[in-house]
Amino acid sequence: MSNSRSESYAAAGVDITAGYKAVELMKAHIKRTRNEGCLDDVGGFGGCFGLPTGMEEPVLVSGTDGCGTKVKLAILMDKHDTIGIDAVAMCVNDIICCGAKPLFFLDYIACGKNYPEKIASIVGGVAEGCVQSGAALIGGETAEHPGLMPLEDYDLAGFAVGIVDKKKMIDNTQVKAGDKIIALKSSGVHSNGFSLVRKVFDVDNADLHKTYDELGGKSLGETLLTPTKIYVKSVLALMEEVKVKAISHITGGGFYENIPRSLPEGFSAKIKTEDVQILPIFKLLQKTGSIPERDMFNTFNMGVGMSIVVGADEADKAVEILNANGEEAYILGEIVESSEGVILC
Repeated sequence: MSNSRSESYAAAGVDITAGYKAVELMKAHIKRTRNEGCLDDVGGFGGCFGLPTGMEEPVLVSGTDGCGTKVKLAILMDKHDTIGIDAVAMCVNDIICCGAKPLFFLDYIACGKNYPEKIASIVGGVAEGCVQSGAALIGGETAEHPGLMPLEDYDLAGFAVGIVDKKKMIDNTQVKAGDKIIALKSSGVHSNGFSLVRKVFDVDNADLHKTYDELGGKSLGETLLTPTKIYVKSVLALMEEVKVKAISHITGGGFYENIPRSLPEGFSAKIKTEDVQILPIFKLLQKTGSIPERDMFNTFNMGVGMSIVVGADEADKAVEILNANGEEAYILGEIVESSEGVILC
């Protein structure tokens, strides 16, 4: 007598029907992001998008990124509807640095187990980020990895493509000494430095719902999970009226790594530390972890999510335009002849 056994994908830990349900649940979110370039609905094997016309020499600009270990905060808080905004923001804020308008976005979710409502909530956040940036969500992938990841865990990443006319691309060739640096206020920690944040606050064991006077009465978890600010529409509006010479997206590496990336050789950003409008979360983080000031500015955005270089004669106008488009912008410093990259004084 022989023993026989029937195997199935479900027995291996992958629920195909959950995947079907997740797709159905997320379709309403995806529909919100449709724009004039969309050519088909979600469900095919590839997302299709028609390129806009009217540009002399169109250039496609792409970017891919994830949310880092900020995802762990979402899992601990069991709040998954905003982490998708972070995934979009990290990509579109990069491609706007050269003046590219986002066209479309695709997401990738890896999970231990596909819980359809959770996946749909994550994609709902992705869709919101796409709406905020004007991008269409034209596709994505949810990969179930039983045995590779704990059932409740997931990771999220994305990919964005934008377009810009070559003659309108933002480069650093016109930056000169005396130009002004404008700060665009961040919404919080954004999506970088969370490995240090998690260590300082011991988030795995901390009461994330505890409120702090320093945080305006908000809880630590709520403050840390605040989604990354998306600057696309305000920067596009600025480009219509002001000559933008350089843009830096302040991500991992803080001021010291990111600002010099947008400057030509021989020029530096001179910034008075007292002029940086540091957010309360960074002050609490520095105090709790006894972190030296240089390390803070070398790791976090410190309240400045993006910096923009414009001519001194257009700085006030630029600030006015940015604020009229929903930003909290202010003059942060100026460009000087130097090889130091960033001079914090």
